[in-house]
Amino acid sequence: MKKCICLMIILLTILTGCGRQLQALPVQENGDYPMTFDNYGREVVVAQKPERVLTLGPNCTELFAALGLGDLVVGRSLVNHSRGPLSEYEQIVEAIPQLNYGSATREAIVTSGADFIYALDWEIGDAGCNIEEAQSCGMTVYVNSAVTMEQIYGEVLDLGKIFGIEEQAQAFVRDQKTRIEAVQTKAAEHEPVNVLVYDSGNDGVFTCSGSNFESLLIRLAGGKNIFDDLQDKQWVTVSYEEVLERQPDVIVIHDYDSPSVEEKIAQIKAHPILSQLECVKAERFAVITLESVLPGSRMAYAAELLHEAFYPVS
Repeated sequence: MKKCICLMIILLTILTGCGRQLQALPVQENGDYPMTFDNYGREVVVAQKPERVLTLGPNCTELFAALGLGDLVVGRSLVNHSRGPLSEYEQIVEAIPQLNYGSATREAIVTSGADFIYALDWEIGDAGCNIEEAQSCGMTVYVNSAVTMEQIYGEVLDLGKIFGIEEQAQAFVRDQKTRIEAVQTKAAEHEPVNVLVYDSGNDGVFTCSGSNFESLLIRLAGGKNIFDDLQDKQWVTVSYEEVLERQPDVIVIHDYDSPSVEEKIAQIKAHPILSQLECVKAERFAVITLESVLPGSRMAYAAELLHEAFYPVS
């Protein structure tokens, strides 16, 4: 009888151990840690599942919320480039501490205790804490730098593997693709509208080039960036005279920090050259928050919003 009891105990122990292994299978299906990823030509090795994350950029933060990873984020930055998260993610995002209101400082990053950073490419550089220094502090850095839909979908799927949430990541990508395809179907019924992106104005118009992710979103929505032939830099300053020469049909205005959208529109209307544009006279302005045109969680949202602005229902 004692032998039978011992045998039963041994069998239960083995079965319990197998149960624990089965619970870990969703992560192990992608290969055991360490995992290696190609992050825009830079090899990223993830030794183990991250537990404390910094999201440097509002788009990065909201993507983690959308993927159900918000509780892992211990700090966020560049809040001044945001008008706040979408309502469905508001509670999650607002609960995350601000690492910095603006760009993340070196001190804030190195003292954060994080083991993983997901950062906009221009938020992790020589001006603050660079990638090499963050890595020397024990942080794995994955850069958000997509300029195509395939690249941002790739980032999402990589995050799914890193954090063991592949199904959620795949479902997110499917939803984005379905919604964007619906916008493209509607946009195909119209001639493309010529679009000027107005971020700010001083010595000229600070706008996005053809290599900028926003130009892609504009195309998906049925528009054409009038400066899509400029490719060298993602953000460029162009002369007011050249804007007048290219005659946009609509002006997309970025909403973030200051000056306000109302102040930007007033500046455009009062400008001796921009005020000559037919779209300004007709008040063809489209407003979008800056974080909505960064690669992250809002690709479909931005395409839908821009399409409605380009082709308003009369």
